[in-house]
Amino acid sequence: MGRGRAKAKQTKVARELKYFSPDTDLNALERELRAKSHDRAEDAEESRDDDDYGDYADWASHRR
Repeated sequence: MGRGRAKAKQTKVARELKYFSPDTDLNALERELRAKSHDRAEDAEESRDDDDYGDYADWASHRR
């Protein structure tokens, strides 16, 4: 017993989330997405600059 109020509250909150659409700042969203894609591009460039074998190449050259 007692679950009725909790379920009613959850239903109310879910309904509010489903049907309430706040004003979206599309400019802020665009800035955020551009920053993330820029960070990914920089990470990709850095990984391309690294030697393909990394530390293994150093280790293998010392083993000979």
